[in-house]
Amino acid sequence: MASNVRKVAIVGVGSVGSSCAYSLINQSVCDEIMLIGRTPDKAYAQAMDLSHCMDFIHSRTKIYTGTYEDCGDMDIIILCAGSYPTNSQNRMDVLGTAMEIHSTMISRIMASGFRGIFLAASNPVDLVTYMVWKLSGLPRNQVLGTGTSIDSSRLKTLLSDHLPVDPRSVQGYVLGEHGESQFPAWSHVTIGGKPILEIVKQHPARFGHMDLQEIALQTRNAGWEIFSRKGSTHYGIGNAIAYIVRSILNNDHKIIAVSAILQGEYGQSDLCIGVPAIITRSGIEEILELNLSPAEHEQFNHSCSVIRKAISYIALQPEV
Repeated sequence: MASNVRKVAIVGVGSVGSSCAYSLINQSVCDEIMLIGRTPDKAYAQAMDLSHCMDFIHSRTKIYTGTYEDCGDMDIIILCAGSYPTNSQNRMDVLGTAMEIHSTMISRIMASGFRGIFLAASNPVDLVTYMVWKLSGLPRNQVLGTGTSIDSSRLKTLLSDHLPVDPRSVQGYVLGEHGESQFPAWSHVTIGGKPILEIVKQHPARFGHMDLQEIALQTRNAGWEIFSRKGSTHYGIGNAIAYIVRSILNNDHKIIAVSAILQGEYGQSDLCIGVPAIITRSGIEEILELNLSPAEHEQFNHSCSVIRKAISYIALQPEV
């Protein structure tokens, strides 16, 4: 019988990496998961703990530990290694640490013969994705980040609190940096196919109380609210990672807001930012260029300038 084993490696076995592994196992997304951690004992303990889930789910996933040198035959490598910012920082403030971690890691992974897909979840995710693309030498479609996938989910959840619909019936995307300069593309947010701007205009008595600017702010700050109260965010992003991985391995062609390398799309090149893209077995099949309003174009270009400034800092570092 021909073997078609779907193999995923997770680098970083902290809150995000372990939550991602837990989601992958419970959803039976892949056949094997290899955990790689800075502390081998912790990675082994996480693998052992996760293996004890198997009696209670409908499909077995083999889970074990490994090293960068064991990554050659992996289909996808999920990058979750990094550090948390303090309460006074934003995601960009851990860029230096991210550079130190990934500059050595990626070279060792590529030396193993890995030619699969990198999925970055470490912050600042747009910059980490860009670094991985540059360091790996892989085509841009094979390097993506979680981007604004989790922010788009947060937006839908917040909107469902104001509208009598399930969050999954809300369509729309948060674009830009996974950070302070992100923004919802309100011109493309729909409820059951009807634009939300039109709904608010036509039904002022029911929905006129909705402050879209405040909802955008709550979306942007949702991660920090969770972080300030419990020290990390990991369940939502863990599920977002599993969702993206499933779309890749199943060749689903789902449209997801991810960190993608732009080469001409939206009038931008040589940077990575959150945009909707079709996700398939090859990684990013196609980046969708939304017809943004003039105000949204301005917001997008501002977010690009924030990321481009950080890229200029990366370029000054000799290891990258």
